[in-house]
Amino acid sequence: QVRLVESGGGLVQAGGSVRLSCKASGIHFALQSMAWYRQGPGKEREWVASITSAGSTTYADSVKGRFAISRDNGRRTLYLQMNSLEPEDAAIYFCHRPPDNWGRGIQVTVSS
Repeated sequence: QVRLVESGGGLVQAGGSVRLSCKASGIHFALQSMAWYRQGPGKEREWVASITSAGSTTYADSVKGRFAISRDNGRRTLYLQMNSLEPEDAAIYFCHRPPDNWGRGIQVTVSS
């Protein structure tokens, strides 16, 4: 059974930083491409960043230069380092293993 569990969210001030983690189980993590998505209040779920099994990364334009996706295969954990946070970054953040597996999501709130 595939399980993705996010952690690390919470309340952060605008301009601040937070790191999200996603612990994976039930998959051969090192072989998987992984991604982060987010869904803000009243908005559609949107892609944030992806990382391949080889460690290549891609980002949405809205977060490029501020967010960094990474992985620790030994710990079977995916990360999202979020810097220079803006109120528009407030959302529920989801860990995703394409095509079908999602975490339950974790809230990030940004105070202005």
